[in-house]
Formats: sequence, C-alpha cells, structure tokens
Amino acid sequence: MAQFLYEAVDANGKTQKSNIEAETVEKARSMLRNDGLTVIKIGEAGLLNKDINFSLGKKKLKPRDLSVFCRQFLSILKAGVSMIPALGMLEDQTENKTLKEAIKSVKDNVEKGDTLSTAMKKQEGVFPSILLNMITAGESSGSLEVSLERMSTHFEKDARIKGMVKKAFMYPVVLIIVMIAIVIIMLTFVIPQFESMFDDLGSELPAFTKAALAMSESLQENWIIWVIAIVAIVVAYKIYAATPNGSRVLSTLKLKIPVFGPLSTKTACARFTRTLSTLMASGMPLIDSINICAKVLDNVLYKDALAETAKQVERGVPLTTPLAKSGLFPNMVIHMINIGEETGNMEEMLTNVANYYDEEVEMTTQQATALMEPLIIVVMAVVVCLLIAVIYGPMMQMYNDIG
Repeated sequence: MAQFLYEAVDANGKTQKSNIEAETVEKARSMLRNDGLTVIKIGEAGLLNKDINFSLGKKKLKPRDLSVFCRQFLSILKAGVSMIPALGMLEDQTENKTLKEAIKSVKDNVEKGDTLSTAMKKQEGVFPSILLNMITAGESSGSLEVSLERMSTHFEKDARIKGMVKKAFMYPVVLIIVMIAIVIIMLTFVIPQFESMFDDLGSELPAFTKAALAMSESLQENWIIWVIAIVAIVVAYKIYAATPNGSRVLSTLKLKIPVFGPLSTKTACARFTRTLSTLMASGMPLIDSINICAKVLDNVLYKDALAETAKQVERGVPLTTPLAKSGLFPNMVIHMINIGEETGNMEEMLTNVANYYDEEVEMTTQQATALMEPLIIVVMAVVVCLLIAVIYGPMMQMYNDIG
C-alpha cells in the first residue's frame, strides 16, 4: 500500500496534516471522509516526508501502554463511573506523556458532545486503527466494556509476542556490539603498544600482523573518516529501506534468515489471526478487518498480501484462496481458516490458530537463543585467537628464524 500526505479540516475547523496508508489516492480520500475530515489537498508521500507525523509530534504508543489503558478504562467503567469522570481518572493515572495528553483532549471533546470514538479519532497517530474500530463497534452495539476487555487481552498478547521476539534478537546484538568494542579497543590501545617491540625484532612480520597494524594506524589517524563512513552506511540503509523496492527486498531477506525467518513468519501469523479474530468478533465486516490487519503487520510482504486478499474477498473469492496463493502463510493457517469458513465458526478457529502460534513463537524464541549462544561464543573465541596471533605471531616467526 502507498502512503499519502494530506491536509484536511475536521468538524471543528481544525487543520490536520499527517500521513495515511491506502491502495490509491481515491481510497485515501474515502477513508478521510469516513473519519469526518474535509480534504484540502492530498498527494503521495515522498521519501523525506514519509512516516512523519505533523500533528503534535506524538510518539507511537507501545502495546503494553495500550493494554494498561484498556484494562484501567474497563475497570473504571465496571465500577459504575460515567464516561467523563472515567476519562479524568485515566488522565490522572496515566504516566505516558503522549497518552496523558491524548486522554485529556479526548475528555475535552467528549464534554463538548463528541462520542468517545469520534474524540479518539481526532488524536491523529496516537490510537491504532484496530482500537478505534473496536471502540466504534462497542458504542454502536452498546457493548463498550466487552470491546475494551477484548482489546486489553489483544494488546497484552501482542506485547508478549513482541517482547519474546525482541529478546531473541537482543542477545546476539548485544554480544556482537561487545565483540566489536573489544576489537576496536585492542586495535586502538593494545596493539600499538607492541609496535615498537615488533620493530626491534628485525624480522619480517606475518601478513595478518601487518594488516592489523595498518588497521590500527588507520583507526587512530582517520577515526573521523571511519565514523563518517559508518554513519553514511546507516543512513544509506535507512533510505534504501524506505523505498518500495528496498522494503520488499529486506522483508524477503528477513523471512529467509535461518531460525529468525521462521520466527518472523510465526509472529506475523499470530498477529494476523488474533487481530482478525478480535475484529470479526466485534461484528466488523471481513474486508475492513483484513485491511486493518494489513496495517498491524510490520513486514511489507504480508501487508501487500493482505491488501490483495481484501480485493479478492471483495470480488467474492474465499478468504483462503488469496492467502494460499501468496505463499506466505503456512498450511495450518489456510486449513484452519478454511474449516472456519465452512463451519461458520471463523472467530474460534482464528483464536485457536493465534494461540497455537503464540506457543510456537515462544518455543522458536527459546531455540533461537539456545542456538545463538554457542555460535556467538565460537565467533568471539575466533576473534580473540586472531588478536592473540597478531601479537604472538612475530615472536613465533622470530624463534623459527633463529632455529
């Protein structure tokens, strides 16, 4: 899906500038009109203004913050507190600055006569679309508490999945950073102290010792160039990742990496099935639910696959047909959804699949961590041995020459 930069006016005459994801500019206009906005101008977002939030510079809320928000809101409403005082209590209890300001603004708008869902939609970029749609469905059906309970559970499980995946990636990243730091310290401070001793030996230095000394000298004399080069590589990567072709290439690579590729697939399946189950249980149409699922997933390949799935379902094609054709979803997901379609019990089947992949993500995370530990230790041992060889190699060569 493309991203469009728009400027619009809400019902109170307030101007909003932000980004919106949609398949076409016409669909983007339609989505904005459905949110009660009058579009002044809209166009496809360029590389420099993509994903920029012009409204209040708000940071995206984490699933854990959203879970706590829904759980506290539910508890207060169940206690018999009316809407406006409940929002006031939430504002006092919330520690997250972005969420606190959003709740205050929502309370002010509700006091002016807006519904809760309308007031929350005005907080551009704060509340995710799945929560906004669930609140709208809850208000329409008179089951707001049920919607909040479902969303609190949804965000709790989402936060748990993200935490496990983050843990799996964090361990190797930290060890690699430590290893790089050790190499830099050795090349910058330790090896230079042996350089005069190498000169006194008077024998020809081994090739790897010469290379290490040359790198050490380069790091000391041209460290600014090294820093600029590293920053340039990072910036180039970010720019490439922001392009449509780059995001697809990197997303494809993420799915093909041993161990971590299957983990990414299982995580996407868990989030997709849980989100779709939650939305359908609230009474939301299937096509709208699929489009919201596309926004929830991080991998652009899954986003594109679900966007195409929504188009096919709108034409009357069964849900499992485009999902299977994409080649991104395991057979179990396809079969379980197919059973749900045939039996008319889609929500339960999706929930079962989500629970299954939650367990799979946890097991795969543990396996990934267990595999990475010895692998990284071996790599660090090899690096240490090479550094030792750089220092003792000339001495051993001198002894050989004498012999």
